[in-house]
Amino acid sequence: MTNIDKLVDGIIDSYDKYGLVNRNDAENFPNRQTVVSILSDVLSLIFPGFRTEENIDPVNIRYVTGQKVNSVIAKLTKEIQKALIYTMTHTKGSSDNIEKSHCFALAEKTAFALVEEIPEIRRKVQLDVTAAFNGDPAAKSNEEVILSYPGLEAIAVHRVAHFLFKNGVPIVPRIMSEHVHGKTGVDIHPGATIGESFFIDHATGVVIGETTIIGNNVKIYQGVTLGALSVKKSLKGTKRHPTIEDDVTIYAGATILGGETIIGKGSTIGGNTWITKSVPAGSVITI
Repeated sequence: MTNIDKLVDGIIDSYDKYGLVNRNDAENFPNRQTVVSILSDVLSLIFPGFRTEENIDPVNIRYVTGQKVNSVIAKLTKEIQKALIYTMTHTKGSSDNIEKSHCFALAEKTAFALVEEIPEIRRKVQLDVTAAFNGDPAAKSNEEVILSYPGLEAIAVHRVAHFLFKNGVPIVPRIMSEHVHGKTGVDIHPGATIGESFFIDHATGVVIGETTIIGNNVKIYQGVTLGALSVKKSLKGTKRHPTIEDDVTIYAGATILGGETIIGKGSTIGGNTWITKSVPAGSVITI
């Protein structure tokens, strides 16, 4: 046996010993690369002509859009189905063919629902673009914001991932959110509820936890954490992260923790502050 054969045997043995193999069968885990590809197509539908090199004109726009819609529905249905089957078999211990068929129908319905939601997502993202343009004196145009602001990309991906999360899709939304987290440094759990006209300036190092609720016209800067006071597993399913009401500004490095913590409407939270209790509307908090 050659040295290469021995190396291969060692790796294969580790697969049997430690698991963590995404096998190519009906019950395999969703594929990260495929989910990222789907997300790219969805973002191209949200920002046509901005995300990929393609010619968009009045003659071909329907064809280009239709092609992407068909691709998204087909691929997303398959990945959602895999996620549902995987979750079902690991929680119920069942892989009955009838249930697998039900998972396919549910996955297809959800994929269609996401595509149907894209006009509404585009409406919200347009408000996010405007918030970034109005909130940053350095922004020269809406197009510049779309092309170059990592905070906007993180928010757009969140709006897609959050829709899937709210519709009961496991795993896939988290893959999307962690992909954009790696690109932008913005970590938004797909479960977080975010209102309209949201702006993250500079973006890097922002953390927004699963049960965070953010109102409308909120602006936050780099390094902000909206987190939990405790990460005990027993707290799963409870409100662990803060609520940020409308028209709040949170400056760089601020940390706001706790599910009962409410930042009142119109408040300004200064940089590097540490907050674990609610503050009333109109507050100005500094260290």
